[in-house]
Amino acid sequence: MTNSVAADPAAPEIAEPAGAPCLPDTDWLQHRLTISGPVEELRRFRTGAAGAGMIPWQIDFEQLQEDWFHRLMGATSRNLSAQGARILAQQLREASERRHGLAVAQVGRSRACLFDLYALQPVPGSILALGPDHPRALAWLWQHWGTTQALRHVVVLGEPRDQEAAEATWRLGFWSADWTPWRALSVMAHNWPRLRFKTRSLYDQAA
Repeated sequence: MTNSVAADPAAPEIAEPAGAPCLPDTDWLQHRLTISGPVEELRRFRTGAAGAGMIPWQIDFEQLQEDWFHRLMGATSRNLSAQGARILAQQLREASERRHGLAVAQVGRSRACLFDLYALQPVPGSILALGPDHPRALAWLWQHWGTTQALRHVVVLGEPRDQEAAEATWRLGFWSADWTPWRALSVMAHNWPRLRFKTRSLYDQAA
């Protein structure tokens, strides 16, 4: 399935399902994206598109620790005492909190992800404070990005080569959660009217 996103200032969004998908497990879909346009315009877009590749959510680690404890205690084959489960839940919390803190510290500094939706269209602080699983947070992502998580496995498949050409093409591959990030691409086409965005979903590929 191939979609070209037109830059129509009067209609920056395209018609798709109205509500965010409610799937028991995330369905990761592989995509190919081609962005073409004037060399200098594409260069500016690429500069703005690079980021850390993650969403800096505010996580309630205290609640996570409590959830982990109850899961450990509720395991059918558990051989942990209540005290042991408490200790393990705390260790899991500390490791997760440390890892999340290191990742969040890279936002605004790292450019490791060359096509970062958060860099192009940041999530407001009031939404970040809700956490990644809150219905309002998921609704915001669906409304503004068309997908419910940051893109994964972003790779460059083709770099602009002819430095003397008037136009250039940039080819990317990525995986998105549950759907094509069509709303984000529509906003990009609206904000960058001299660029052309064409995306293709590879539905036969498994995550």
